[in-house]
Amino acid sequence: MTTQSMPRPRRRIGLVGAGGIAVAHVPGLLRLGDLVVHSLDGAPELAAAFSDEAARAGSTITVADSLDDLLAAVDVVDVVVPTPAHAAVVRAALAAGKHVVSEKPLARTDADADDLVTGAADAGLQLYPAHVVRWFPAYRRLHDAVTTGLLGDLAVLRFSRSGAFPTRVAWFGDPAQSGGIVMDQMIHDLDIARWVAGPVTRVSAVTVRAGDDEHPVEAAHVLLTHASGAISHVAGLWGPQHLAFSTEYSVTGTLGSLSHSSLAEEDTRADLATPTAVDGFLPPVDPAEDPYALELADFVAAFDGGPLPRVSAADGAVAVHIANAALASIESGQPVEVTL
Repeated sequence: MTTQSMPRPRRRIGLVGAGGIAVAHVPGLLRLGDLVVHSLDGAPELAAAFSDEAARAGSTITVADSLDDLLAAVDVVDVVVPTPAHAAVVRAALAAGKHVVSEKPLARTDADADDLVTGAADAGLQLYPAHVVRWFPAYRRLHDAVTTGLLGDLAVLRFSRSGAFPTRVAWFGDPAQSGGIVMDQMIHDLDIARWVAGPVTRVSAVTVRAGDDEHPVEAAHVLLTHASGAISHVAGLWGPQHLAFSTEYSVTGTLGSLSHSSLAEEDTRADLATPTAVDGFLPPVDPAEDPYALELADFVAAFDGGPLPRVSAADGAVAVHIANAALASIESGQPVEVTL
């Protein structure tokens, strides 16, 4: 007599929020299970826009009337609401016993970020911040070049990120709500700098905002001193509406350098002391891979007992601390000493 194992039930994923970043999350989520969406605005439109893609993926996408209804219907939760609401929604999901993914920043304040990390740990639940840049090929390559020793001891790191000023909703441009360019945009590169160069001991920053309500421009520069002695310079720009989104980095160590520009034909360039060591230090990357889908798949795999992903709740909280230290430096005009 043989027994046949029962098929595993379809995973039910809750997506809280239906704004711009939700569109980046939905395709990857539909590959992982059935999707339930709730938002104060836009959820029916989001579900309708992805109905054909859901059918192709063999998944369903439905709308919940309330957050409580969503939490009662799903196994895990992905939070993509505006930054000011992150902490409250993550707390509600943890209180309902759900593993959680939260868009960056994990929270607007240091206290909320730390509280979420502690709350998840106390509840025995997993919480991951969606620091998706760790899944972009050029930044994965940088991390591997550092951890394998190809660059030697790091000395100077430069990161920049540019795009149009986010005028579509008012809260983006309000530093009290979003943290402005430092917390909303530059937190990606602040996180990457710490990921590759290690703990941060000092943060110094300046910012400028120009233009008017119809044509705003904002820029910031953040200087990080790492415990190793390495220095990271992180620059961010929110410019005119026609400005194409772009990213760059240049990292130099005692054995060579590695640089990247999303605007260049060859988006990464290596100058290493031992060229033969370069071969094979990263597997080939399919350009069609979606970093958002890759990070979400890693998070869900961890929820199912798989390997821990390359970012933790604690990493998300530290990124919030670094960004807030930069904002404090901007406010005071003085460097901020930290242990992060």
